Amino acid sequence: MASLTALAVITTPSVVVAEDDNSGFSGNRLWTNQLQDYALKSLQNEDAMSMAAIPLNGPGINQYINADALMSPGSIMKLVTTFAALEVLGPNHHWDTDFLTDGVMVGDTLKGNLYVRFGGDPKLTIERLWTTLGELRSMGITRIEGDLILDGSYFQVDGGFPAFEDNGDNPHAPFLVEPSAYLTNLNLMHFQVRADERGTQAWSTPSLGEVVIDNRVVATAEGPCPSRRNFEWEPIIHEDHRVTVRVTGELPQGCRTTTYLSLLSHEQYSASLIRSLLADLGVVVSGGDLNGVTPEDARLVMKTTSPDLVTMVRDINKWSSNVMARQLLLTIGAENRQEDESDDRVAGIRVIYHWLENKGINTAGMVIDNGAGLTRHGRITARQGAQILEHAWNSAYSADLMASMPIIAMDGTMARRLRNTGMDGEGRIKTGYLENVRSIAGFTRDSNNTTWAVVGMVNNDPAWNGQAVLDRILYSLHFRPPTGTAISHAASGTSETSIQ
Repeated sequence: MASLTALAVITTPSVVVAEDDNSGFSGNRLWTNQLQDYALKSLQNEDAMSMAAIPLNGPGINQYINADALMSPGSIMKLVTTFAALEVLGPNHHWDTDFLTDGVMVGDTLKGNLYVRFGGDPKLTIERLWTTLGELRSMGITRIEGDLILDGSYFQVDGGFPAFEDNGDNPHAPFLVEPSAYLTNLNLMHFQVRADERGTQAWSTPSLGEVVIDNRVVATAEGPCPSRRNFEWEPIIHEDHRVTVRVTGELPQGCRTTTYLSLLSHEQYSASLIRSLLADLGVVVSGGDLNGVTPEDARLVMKTTSPDLVTMVRDINKWSSNVMARQLLLTIGAENRQEDESDDRVAGIRVIYHWLENKGINTAGMVIDNGAGLTRHGRITARQGAQILEHAWNSAYSADLMASMPIIAMDGTMARRLRNTGMDGEGRIKTGYLENVRSIAGFTRDSNNTTWAVVGMVNNDPAWNGQAVLDRILYSLHFRPPTGTAISHAASGTSETSIQ
């Protein structure tokens, strides 16, 4: 078998592959050539795919195709953000949300303002808010004679965020929610309509006073439940910032349809949610909703602390949460902000670049942008991505990062990928998806029990068939790993391990 030292690297403007010398063994070259041929037939563009695969704990030869081409990565950029957060912030990092007052408690009344000092929590859920606000009711308070004042000064953002040009027709889609210090419950409302013998009933969770449902869904006889696509949800935003959501369609009895929408600004949503929960608990706020900074002499009444960073990282990567990843980037910036910095997004990007460069990774050309990959500007090479995964494999927090990644054919965004191929559970892969972009990054195990760091990206118009190309990479790495197999042996096995 050819040794690693016998390999020469041949570079062309569009292709970088590891190739052997004249020793007669070129299984690795055959591997990349076959993959390139498959990609070219599928994508009709030899520059549309880039790939890097590196063996981490067993036999194998590094594989590169277009590995130094800067590509739009999509959501695999979340691995950079979450890995950086684990090492920069620490796996036990938590976010606190404090409830304070500048007043006093007299009987069942809090005479003063109630301040909510946000701490940038990526997932301050309605359940946690309910539990925390319930403590106020347990203290015997049923009335607040003052204002509800939200303090979002934890984050500093100078001029907002770079716009994402979405090709869809729904500006209220959950994946478009932007980060904010005021973020609660992912800024989403869950709408549902159910049909029964009474007709149709529509409701939302949470139920907010600023949002009204105009239910025009017609109940029909029992039958197969229709797809969500059969219903139209039309938000009508009024001048006073209230919203009417008109829903139309036909729904058989016994069926329901649902959707998630983001309709209010973060400040309006959070104030309305907190006020609604307090009302449900029997606590009335007599004053208005304001934004402001908590006085230094305000007294802490109660607080809620988030789950640890490891839990947040799992949510981000398993289900590819854009807003949580962006919130994490802002947190990295806020926790490491320098005196001359006024934008936590920019500060967070600076910290991550510095962290990568300290690991010896060349960041030339890399563009992190918002930390989530929800951008047309983000760029990374497959080689850079694979090198980052190499460091992640050797990190003290490798188990935490790997546990957060979708498992092939089992869960998260990989639940339906490579099913019925014999690869169930054989890899942990983060996926990426944008218009004209498909990507994968993570760790996969071959039939020799060698784990590979693998990054693959397809940038093509269209890219819909790029998923099959990327799945072919994972399939080939597993069943036909490039380990310097003799030509005759490799050739004889090519027809036995094809993926359709």
